[in-house]
Amino acid sequence: QVQLVESGGGSVQAGGSLRLSCAASGRTFGYAMGWFRQAPGKEREFVAGINWSSDGTRYADSVKGRFTISRDNAKNTVYLQMNSLKPEDTAVYYCAAANSAFYYVANVYNKWGQGTQVTVSS
Repeated sequence: QVQLVESGGGSVQAGGSLRLSCAASGRTFGYAMGWFRQAPGKEREFVAGINWSSDGTRYADSVKGRFTISRDNAKNTVYLQMNSLKPEDTAVYYCAAANSAFYYVANVYNKWGQGTQVTVSS
């Protein structure tokens, strides 16, 4: 059974940076990994995805050029480096996993972490 635990959330001023981490346990060989977020009163949205070999990544338009997803399979960990943060990035960020090659398709993700809060003040 795959378990995901996020860390690294917090509060930051606009223009600042944060790095989220997601530690995975269980069988995750070959899994796609992704990050989603949900702001108050809004639906959860896809932020970024990465394939097993890290040669495929996909980003939401709203974060392109500012966020970078990466993974270390030896450590079973996926990261989300967030730079140039904006108040509209404020949300609970969720790590997700999928036993799928389609890392860029939001609805393949079916394993979820508990979420970590990111708050960006202006």
